[in-house]
Amino acid sequence: MRQPWKNDMNWSDVTPKAAWLNRRQLIAGGAAAVAAGPAWAKLDYKTSALSTDETPNTLEEITTYNNYYEFGTRKSDPAANAHTLKTDPWSVEIAGLVDKPGTYDLAELMTGLPLEERIYRFRCVEAWSMVIPWIGFELGKLLEKVGTQPGAKFLRMETVVRPEEMVGQRSRILDWPYVEGLRLDEAMHPLTIMATGLYGEELPNQNGAPIRLVVPWKYGFKSIKSVVKIELVAEQPVNTWQAINAREYGFYSNVNPEVDHPRWSQASERRIGGGLFAKRIDTQMFNGYGDQVASLYDGMDLTKNY
Repeated sequence: MRQPWKNDMNWSDVTPKAAWLNRRQLIAGGAAAVAAGPAWAKLDYKTSALSTDETPNTLEEITTYNNYYEFGTRKSDPAANAHTLKTDPWSVEIAGLVDKPGTYDLAELMTGLPLEERIYRFRCVEAWSMVIPWIGFELGKLLEKVGTQPGAKFLRMETVVRPEEMVGQRSRILDWPYVEGLRLDEAMHPLTIMATGLYGEELPNQNGAPIRLVVPWKYGFKSIKSVVKIELVAEQPVNTWQAINAREYGFYSNVNPEVDHPRWSQASERRIGGGLFAKRIDTQMFNGYGDQVASLYDGMDLTKNY
């Protein structure tokens, strides 16, 4: 049974909405700039029973400590550099073993897919964690909408490639585009969402705007950002980090405290915002979502399928 994590934060520690809205206005150059968002960014959503009852991290913490190599390798680089990415208009190619392939405008793609707020625990492979109030829709609902064909066993996704807008792509630190993949049953699981918002507003660029994957029982790098292609395929795809270093990064990337990264332990973690001397907490199998997802891996050796 999943046990909730304990922490010493109170709701008073979370940034008030009025404060961070004002911060966003200053960054954007005024309230008028914030109001004039893209058509798809209107976020009418409901809360989800799948949310954790843990206190979310502040917006400041969530938007200033990011892994997004397309904008730089330091955790602070995406917040500093991601403003150059143009997210409107935006389209997503649906390809492969689907009934309705094509390139869809984001608003068209989202039509009929109800948004929910999902407060999820989020775990990075470097042994830090956050609690994030995502807004998004179930990926499975999108796949039902486009129709999956019988031969489809896996899903493959790509991040946008725009080196003129994404300074990190001007280097060869990764092989662009960034690629990720899921097994089809993982993609269809109700916990798996495509996020388009955060903290009640549209998704910030440094967090993967305008649309990103969120798979809460896997390490954060599986949740690919700024998605421009979703392809249904018959064979297991090779994801970016697996291609670079398969010894350290496997295809599944499930949170598993019993499988250490070769260079550090995964048995415990530190919550972002608590400082370097914050008390470490035990990492939970499947990031605490085991009662929902463990059955997906019945009979598998998760030390080999890491």
